[in-house]
Amino acid sequence: MKIEFAPLNIPLAPRLQTAAVLQWVVTFLLLAQVCVGIFVILIIYNYWFLYIPYLTWLYFDWRTPEQGGRRSNWIRNWPVWKYFKDYFPIHLMKTWDLDPSHNYLFGFHPHGILVAGAPANFFFAFLIPRWFRCPLFQEYLMGNGAVSVSKESLSYVLSQEGGGNISVIVLGGVKESLDAHPGKLTLVIRPRKGFIKIALTHGAHLVPVFSFGENDLFKQINPEGSWLRTVQEKLQKIMGFALPLFHARGIFQYSFGLIPYRKPIHTVVVCPIPVQQTLHPTPEQIEELHQTYMEELRTLFDEHKGKYGIPEHETLIFK
Repeated sequence: MKIEFAPLNIPLAPRLQTAAVLQWVVTFLLLAQVCVGIFVILIIYNYWFLYIPYLTWLYFDWRTPEQGGRRSNWIRNWPVWKYFKDYFPIHLMKTWDLDPSHNYLFGFHPHGILVAGAPANFFFAFLIPRWFRCPLFQEYLMGNGAVSVSKESLSYVLSQEGGGNISVIVLGGVKESLDAHPGKLTLVIRPRKGFIKIALTHGAHLVPVFSFGENDLFKQINPEGSWLRTVQEKLQKIMGFALPLFHARGIFQYSFGLIPYRKPIHTVVVCPIPVQQTLHPTPEQIEELHQTYMEELRTLFDEHKGKYGIPEHETLIFK
């Protein structure tokens, strides 16, 4: 394998952008474990004056991730996020003005390997609940604007009166990450109907969002039917999260590493699907709205794919 090294005289801005993306990768892969490790060390060495007050705080703060979170403008305004966005770069393409008197539920697609478009454009989104049970790590997540993706959490946000609240969910979840290959357009959406029921219950308008280029950031080798894919799917069922084996470029060379490729990402937000509040939706109503959502998502993709280099014959595959 021929290794292509980065030039030594790289300007400061690209270096800062690479550092910002590196912290994003580390956040997803290691930060939770590091935070738990720090907490274990505090207990082992009996720094009770640190961990006892924090455990007390955690006890009283247990429900915060399900009650709107606790975002910090200081964290959200860190320069690292601008460098992160400019690395790829990432663009948000709005095609419709949202009425601030309504609440909205954004369905973000695709998941990709690590999800870049959602945190860059929406400052994180609704994340799996167990991430908010990691000591210290949950403070970082909520500071960035993330909250739990549990039913209680979604209901809390979407039931707020006055409108103007948006919930962003990466609907394919970690299961979809196993299908994240450059040029591949497979979405895990058919069994995902819980968000439809919540939208109906609270009358939240649905907004399909597609992030073109999301699957082009990394490469992985796990074709359908391979032994590796079989193992990954079994582990996903047992542990509740997937373990994609991926690679891209390195820090000082462009041939192999965990730093994503510099591929432009265009996140397109389209016209919302009006939803009439139905406190007790029937399975038929849920199925009908789910079909409408998938049709609108396909329409979004077909109308915009030509702008972002996707051949006309390509289409979305719903699993």
